[in-house]
Amino acid sequence: MFWLNGQPADSISLLDRSFQYGDGGFTTLLTEHGKLCQWPYHKQRMQACLAALAIAEPDWTLVERWLAVAAKPEPLAGLKLHISRGEGGRGYSSTQVSAANVTISDFAYPPHYRQWQAQGIDLGISQVTLGLTPSLAGHKHNNRLEQILVKADLDKHGLVDGLVLDINANIIETSIANVFWRRGEVLYTPQLDMSGVAGVARRRVLEFAQNAEIVVKIGRFDLSHILEADEVFMTNALLGAAPIRAIESQTFPIGPLTRRIQEMLVP
Repeated sequence: MFWLNGQPADSISLLDRSFQYGDGGFTTLLTEHGKLCQWPYHKQRMQACLAALAIAEPDWTLVERWLAVAAKPEPLAGLKLHISRGEGGRGYSSTQVSAANVTISDFAYPPHYRQWQAQGIDLGISQVTLGLTPSLAGHKHNNRLEQILVKADLDKHGLVDGLVLDINANIIETSIANVFWRRGEVLYTPQLDMSGVAGVARRRVLEFAQNAEIVVKIGRFDLSHILEADEVFMTNALLGAAPIRAIESQTFPIGPLTRRIQEMLVP
């Protein structure tokens, strides 16, 4: 089901700038028995995205109320919150644009996530690489064309997910998640200041590691670095954390830190 600015809807104007230009941002939330999980984190990421795009913020009290109405009562489910700049404007110009449009949709919890959490997932490597867009990096803006190309490449090769690199061959993420790996006593994750999306679960893992005094290194790493890992896992807001058992032919054990992170991310 869909809601537009708090009202049930099945359509939106063709003049909406997200439809016309991808002009907006979104986030995907986990819900538990109709309750929003980690809403303050999602709100903060949306605020950061809207600030980067110079889009006026909506009334967050109203948005939270609309999300609560839309949430499914099932033990686990999901919501997508999408905010566009609004309707109108001449060409790319954002002058003379209406107020932001807030759309919300609900969906069932992906059934295969439970299997991934318990047993892990095997990754390939996307042949599509990500460009460098420092003004948008880290944000989940509505222009997802690179991710569509990545997913098409993975589908063509029969892969459920894959590691994604940038044009300089640095590890960035998977097609649906952020990625972490441990080597010895150090936890590694890519720097996302040029490409990629900085997810809510990623932020929570970094906060957990700081509080647990786990050494973390955020940087630019090529493929050889992760292939020498002792354990590898991926994170997103719905999945929590899932072990990565293999990247192409290189296999990894499901490690103790992965299981600790999974326990921490359980709603």
